[in-house]
Amino acid sequence: MTVSDTPLSAPLDVGFDYTRSTGPVLGRFVNALRERRIEGVRGSDGRVHVPPPEYDPVTAAPLTEFVEVGTEGTVVSWSWCAKPLEGQPLARPFAWILVKLDGADTALLHALDAGEPANVHTGQRVRVRWAEETVGHIRDIAYFLPIEAADTTPTEPPPPVAKREDGAPVEVIITPVHLHYRHSASPEESRYLRALAEGRLIGQRCPACEKVYIPPRGACPTDGVPTTDEVELPDTGIVTTFCIVNVPFLGQRIKPPYVAAYVLLDGADIAFLHLVLGCAAEDVRMGMRVRAAWRPREDWWTSLENISHFEPTGEPDAPYESFAHHL
Repeated sequence: MTVSDTPLSAPLDVGFDYTRSTGPVLGRFVNALRERRIEGVRGSDGRVHVPPPEYDPVTAAPLTEFVEVGTEGTVVSWSWCAKPLEGQPLARPFAWILVKLDGADTALLHALDAGEPANVHTGQRVRVRWAEETVGHIRDIAYFLPIEAADTTPTEPPPPVAKREDGAPVEVIITPVHLHYRHSASPEESRYLRALAEGRLIGQRCPACEKVYIPPRGACPTDGVPTTDEVELPDTGIVTTFCIVNVPFLGQRIKPPYVAAYVLLDGADIAFLHLVLGCAAEDVRMGMRVRAAWRPREDWWTSLENISHFEPTGEPDAPYESFAHHL
């Protein structure tokens, strides 16, 4: 296998800050955590739920009877985490546990700092180790400890959470979510990406139905046969469907309004998502003829980002019948 045939791979980091309002039930729960207390809520059947749900699991009625429970409990199930990941409660090996707190009838998922698997067992008694700084978040419980070790183990600072104004009720919870992994492209995708670095657009044709796919697929989803024929495509096409983006969001690089559209390249049988700029958002329409606007050549790499956007060519619109079966 030559270098040009070697599949491409690259590390990917996908992340965002998950933000939600607390409401009256979760809000009371996290505000109690900030005070180093744990509260559950009683259901219609008398069971105390921790964490508290907003609605009764039996009747679906709103729940309002709050009950303070203990900071000690019993392990009902566990699983050992030998290689902790970034953002988990502890950087050293630990156990994920389901712990039923004293006074509760349901189990809470959290971490147990036990040192090694031999120190964990179902039925084990454990106690909360509070974070050094409590802010109104589930991580105010830094982790649990076996009761026999709870009074001798030093507190480990928890991962950072969003700071909130001292004394203000917690009304919003922000939880960072990140996933790190390495993506390996298929041989067909790798050839497609390498072609983009040269300013070319290539797809693959199914030998059975003759549909051309871009980005290429190793097998035709219609016939299930390998797509063996490589096809070079032009950088012109038509808009099939589109959306005008009016709502700003975190990380947005273009000021709204702007258009995200599915573009069907001439000679292709599947559209792909890209930006349509170069005209007012309200002027974009189905069937509009567009051409790729490439970034400067010195900025090209193995990515569809080499095309900054698509823009109108000024040609007459394609008739609906010509792309109706590509929607």
